[in-house]
Amino acid sequence: MKSRILLVFLAGLFSLQALAADPLVIYSGRSDKFVKPVVEAFEKETGIKVLLHAGGSTALLNKLNLEGKRTDADLYISNDAGNLHKGSEMGLFRPVSAEIAGVIPANYRAPDNTWLGLSARARMLVANSEQSATDFVKSVFDLADPRLEGKLAITHSGNESFIAGVTVYMLTAGETATGDWLQGMKENVGGSVFNKHSKIVKAVADGKKAIGLVNHYYIYRHLEQHPDAPLKVIIPDQGENGMGVAWNVAGVAISRHSQKVEAAEKFLAFAVSEQGQKLFAEVNREYPTRPGVPAADQVPPLDSYKVADVPMVRLGDMRDATLDLIEEVGMP
Repeated sequence: MKSRILLVFLAGLFSLQALAADPLVIYSGRSDKFVKPVVEAFEKETGIKVLLHAGGSTALLNKLNLEGKRTDADLYISNDAGNLHKGSEMGLFRPVSAEIAGVIPANYRAPDNTWLGLSARARMLVANSEQSATDFVKSVFDLADPRLEGKLAITHSGNESFIAGVTVYMLTAGETATGDWLQGMKENVGGSVFNKHSKIVKAVADGKKAIGLVNHYYIYRHLEQHPDAPLKVIIPDQGENGMGVAWNVAGVAISRHSQKVEAAEKFLAFAVSEQGQKLFAEVNREYPTRPGVPAADQVPPLDSYKVADVPMVRLGDMRDATLDLIEEVGMP
C-alpha cells in the first residue's frame, strides 16, 4: 500500500516537473507590458514557464491557422473580441471547462467557451480642456461635425479597437448613420490619422488637436505621468436616449492542437481568478471582466456610466460587414 502511494506521489511530482520544464507558448496580440505582469505572477504561483510570442492579433490568428497541427502555440491572446470569435469560427480553439469559464459573464465570452474575455476597455473621448471648440460634443457621432475639421484625432481604420467601435455603433445606430459618421470624420481628419492611441492623447494634451477618440486607459496613463496635462475625459452617449459607451475585450483561448492542455487551463484559471483580474485592473487600467473585482481607482467605476448593450460575440459576427463599410467610405 505504501509503495502504491509513493508511486502515485512520484507520478504527480514528475507531472508537475514536466509542466514546469516545458514552457507554455502563448501567441500574444497584446503588447508585452500588458501581459508580462500576469505571466510573471502565474509563473511564480505555479512554477510553469511561459514563452510569449508577440505580434499583431490578426497576423497571429492567421499564423495559427496556417500552422495547423504543427503549431507550437498553446494559447492565443487577442486585444479584440472580433478576432477571438473569428478564431472560434475557424475551429482553432478548444473549449475550456465550465468551472473556469463560468466566472466570466456570458456576454464576455464565446457561447461554447472557446474563448474568454479577460479585460475590457471603453471607447471614450479625450479633449483639450483649454480649448472651447469641443464644448458641444456629447456623442461620438458629434465627431463628424464640420466644426471639428482639422481638430479631430483618430487612429487608422485598421486598428482593432476602431473596427470594434464601428461595429458597436453600427449595431446600435444603424449602418446608414454609421456610414455618414465615418464620412464626416474622414473629412475632419483630412487623411491625417494616428498609429497609436497614446499619440492621440499626447497630441490633444499638446494642443495640436482638440479632441480624440481613444481607449480609456490611454488617457489615465497619460494623466498619471503628466497630472497637470490640460485634458478632460468625455464619456459619450450617456443619458436616457444615449446608446452608451462602446466596449471591447481582450481575451484568451486554448489552441486546439495544444499538447499542454492541463497547463494551459491552469493559466486560464489564474487569469480569471481574483488575483489575475486585479493585475489587469492595476497594471493596464482596464476593467476586469470578472464581477466583483473593482477597476483601478483612477478610472470611472463601471456603474457610473452606461455601456452599449452589445455582446462581445457580435464583434466577430459583424466584423466582415464592418470592414466592408469602412472600405466603402474609404477611411484612411
